[in-house]
Parts: sequence; structure tokens; C-alpha cells
Amino acid sequence: MDGVRTHNCGELRESDIGAQVMLQGWAASVRDHGGCAFINLRDRFGTTQIKFDQALNPAAFDKAVGVRSEFVIQVTGTVVGRGANANLKIPTGGIEVEAGSIEILSSAKPLPFQIADDVDAQEVTRLKYRYLDLRRNQLNSNIVMRSKVCKMVRDYLETRDFLEIETPILMKSTPEGARDFLVPSRVHPGQFYALPQSPQTFKQLLMVSGFDRYFQIARCFRDEDLRADRQPEFTQIDIEMSFAVPELIYEIVEGMLKHVWKHALGIDIQTPFLRMPYSEAMEKYGCDKPDMRFGMEMVTITDEVAGSGFKVFSDTAAAGGVVTAIKVPDAEKWSRKDIDALTQTATDNGAKGLAWFKIGESEWSGSAAKFLSDGDKSAIATKMQAGPGDLLLVVADRPNKARQAMGAVRLKVGDRLGLRDPKKMAFLWVTEFPMFEWDEEGQRPTATHHPFTSPVMEDLPILESDPLNVRARAYDVILNGTELGGGSIRIHSSEVQKRVFSAMRISDESARVKFGFLLDAFEFGPPPHGGIALGLDRMIMLMCGAPSIRDVIAFPKTTSASDLMTDSPSDVDEAQLRDLHIAIKH
Repeated sequence: MDGVRTHNCGELRESDIGAQVMLQGWAASVRDHGGCAFINLRDRFGTTQIKFDQALNPAAFDKAVGVRSEFVIQVTGTVVGRGANANLKIPTGGIEVEAGSIEILSSAKPLPFQIADDVDAQEVTRLKYRYLDLRRNQLNSNIVMRSKVCKMVRDYLETRDFLEIETPILMKSTPEGARDFLVPSRVHPGQFYALPQSPQTFKQLLMVSGFDRYFQIARCFRDEDLRADRQPEFTQIDIEMSFAVPELIYEIVEGMLKHVWKHALGIDIQTPFLRMPYSEAMEKYGCDKPDMRFGMEMVTITDEVAGSGFKVFSDTAAAGGVVTAIKVPDAEKWSRKDIDALTQTATDNGAKGLAWFKIGESEWSGSAAKFLSDGDKSAIATKMQAGPGDLLLVVADRPNKARQAMGAVRLKVGDRLGLRDPKKMAFLWVTEFPMFEWDEEGQRPTATHHPFTSPVMEDLPILESDPLNVRARAYDVILNGTELGGGSIRIHSSEVQKRVFSAMRISDESARVKFGFLLDAFEFGPPPHGGIALGLDRMIMLMCGAPSIRDVIAFPKTTSASDLMTDSPSDVDEAQLRDLHIAIKH
């Protein structure tokens, strides 16, 4: 029987008792109790229990017991109360529908895995049958959350005078970062479009166009070597503003995040967020996205151990390296096996080793305690505000390597002590990133963010002479040790842009080939502007407490950039290749 459902499967309550209803959905479970059968009927809104009484309606009962898991059915009947049998774990648990009729709308083969939150199927199987995996409550609620957050972002930005403007998916390849995905042109043989790594150049052009405030929930593509939480295609909340300064961008982004967390999760996050220069983040936390849910800051003790008898420390100091340490309370709780595991973490992250000291009431013990004089110990303890009962962990190496390794050790200690509470929200702005980083392969400075990032004006005099010490007007917003997004104030001066290209050893001719359209536009009155892009996938992952961004993307790729469901990438017909003037060489 055709019909339109009167309610969804999560809607009925005790106030509906006595109502005649029609429900449609999937049979989540079928239970035959002998003379009485029950089907839990599920759709994306919830689950309703349907009762089939053989004595009252033998035809409906006979049909119901033939239903199998994930059949799609239509049921009509009367809402009745469950009384003492109410299931308080679900919103519809106070009622059930006493069935008058049932229609099987479609059947289902035996499932490759059960539709349950505690499914034990391997991820490759779940990705192959992603349309089944998405029926699970856990993934279903993640995708619903994603949809709601997108609407909240739009609602908030509209109140701040932003326009949502789409930018092209087929664009010019400008290889000055990750590899582009290339798209061959049939109409222009031998030429290629690129899929956008971000809408960066287009959103800057929109500022030149006078739109003042732009945003887009934008699809982006990067042909990168993949990691666990990286996808070849991803989504970002892309924002750009004319006449912007960092403080204005901080205020708008903080307001947007506060709005989203409040309305999606019922959580009031505190604003303004803490701000921290990149140099401080590296020195105290060993990374540019520090987890601020706990303290345990790293302390540089290079000067205190420069003359010590422990040559690992003194030689490192003499060579211009760094000796950095953290203080851990309750030293006696840490066994040699525990410390060996932390040593492995340090070496896995590039350090040569990890020194450790336990401070007792009268003496120090540890891997190198015998090499330290009483004066060394006193200087270290004073600098670190350490005393009896503390465990000191120390790494000595080149500055970046020592700090990154100790930063990884700090996070391991935080995990071990239960200090990284997933319910705690610690937001942070990291600012003043290095403008450039050194490209070993190309033997030249390259842009840390992108070549349109503005340098800090005070550093302009050293742009050519000492580019690696130039700071950028760049900023990242961090949550619980994860980068939510990053952006910068852009260069709007043609002269400064030319100097930045020169510092990166990009010739005028090369810049013209790659970015000529943008450089041309900047000759017609570009306003000062800046913006930010926040990773939507990563943001939803953190909001949902999901272990991976794949769990918040409807149809994700594997870590090898494959789609197991559609079996892509795949071969194409020779005729298609001929149309594109492409030949495959094996």
C-alpha cells in the first residue's frame, strides 16, 4: 500500500497514545516470542518498537516473522503505552505501535556486518559497504552534526555581513606547495586544469572586487602523501575580509566557534582565546599546536648545564644546541620500564636519547646523576622549581629536534597521567610563525604558509638578508593540541610581494607565469585584507569525539587514497584517453 508516513521513527511519545500512525523504515531487529513478535523499526530520527500479536492479527504476524534484518517495511497501527515494560534508554521507549498491517517495501541480503555501534568488522569492509556503515547510529549522528554545524556557521557569518560566494573547481595549476591534482582538457589538447588546494587566490581577488567579507564551505584537493587523518579531498570553512587586522579575525572566528559550540553541544567556551607567539610555543611545548589542557611546560636549562660534567649536556650547549626538560610529579610512580617507554618516544621523534633524574630527599638518582655536581643539581632544581619527589626528563640536541622530541614526551606523560581530558576545551591562537622554511631539495627558502602571507612589518629590513628569521603575520587556531585552522594577513603591496618572491628565489618571469592574474589585479587598488581557513572535517571530529576524520565524512578515502566502495581510482576506456590526447606509458 502506498502512503506517506505520519511520523518518523524517533517522534512518537506517550502523548500520542491512541493515535493511528503509519511508519516506514528499516527493520533493525526482529524477535519472535511465540505468538507475539517485535520489530525495532529504525530511520535516521530514531527507533520505534512495533508489536505484532498473532491472536489479534494473524496475517500481520505471519508476515512480520518473515522479515529479516534491514528489510525496509511500512507499518500501520495504533500507538499504545508500554507501562512497566518501558525502555527508558531511548526517547520512544514509553510507547510501541500495535501493528494493524505491514508491507515489505524491499528486502535485504545477509549483511557483511551488523548495523551496530559496537561493530567488530574491519574498516576496509565497512568502507566497501559505506552505505551500510552510515546506517549505524554513531556515524549517522556524526553526519547529522556536520550538517547542523554548517548551518550554524552560515547563520553566524551572515550576521557579520559575510557573503557566501563559490569559487572555481577547475583552475590554473600554481605548484608552490603540495602537489596539484591535474585535470586534462579535451578542448585544449595537452593543457591541464588543476583542482584547487584552497580558494586562496580567488578569495583575494574577491577582496579586490570589493565584496569586503567572503566565506565559503569549500572543497579542497591536495595530492599529498597521506597520513591517518589526511584525505586527498577535504572541506574547509574559508573566510576572507577586507581592511582586516589579526585582532578582528580573532574576534570573528572566536565568535563563530562560540556560537557553534553553544548551539551544537551546549558548551560555553571562554573568549577571548589565549594568544602565544610561535617561538614561545616551541620553547615551552615543543610544537606549534600545543595542548593547553595541562601545564608541565618545558624549561630550557642549557645555561645551567653548559659547564656540567655530563658531556651530552655540555657538548650540546657548546655546539649551539638546546637542553630542555620537564618536571613530572610523583617520581616513585614511574618505573624504569615506564621511563624506557618515554625514551623510545623521544628517539622515535628524532632525539638521541632521554636523560632522567629522580630527586630524593638527600640525593639524585637516574641515568646520568653521577655526572652532575651538587652545583649543577642546585642550578637545575632552581630553574625548574623542582624538589624531592619530582622526576626530571631531559633531552639535549639541536634546538628544533630537542624541543619536538620533548614535546612528544610531554604528551605521552599527559596521557599517562590522564591530563588530556577530552571533555575539556582548551583553545589557543599561535601567532607570528616563521615567514619561511628551508627547502633542502631546492636549496632555497619557501613560504611556510603561502607566498601571499604578509611579513611582520618590523622584519622587512631583513627580508633579503636573513629571511629565515622573518616573522609572518600568520596565526593558527588550536584546540586540544589539534590545529583547527590557519590564516594570515595578506600582502597587498606589489613592492612587498615582489620582495617576497625574490627572497624565495622566484623570478619575475616565474611569478608572472604562476600568479600573473593575481599580480595584475593588485595593480588596480587592492584593499588590505586577510583571512583564515578552518578544517571542517577536523572540527567535526573533535566535536563528535570521533577517532578519525573518516568517521565524519560521508564517503571518505582510505589512507592510500582509494575509494573501496566505488573501486576508484580505476582504469578508463581508451576512447576517453584518445579524446583527451593522453597515452599511458607502462
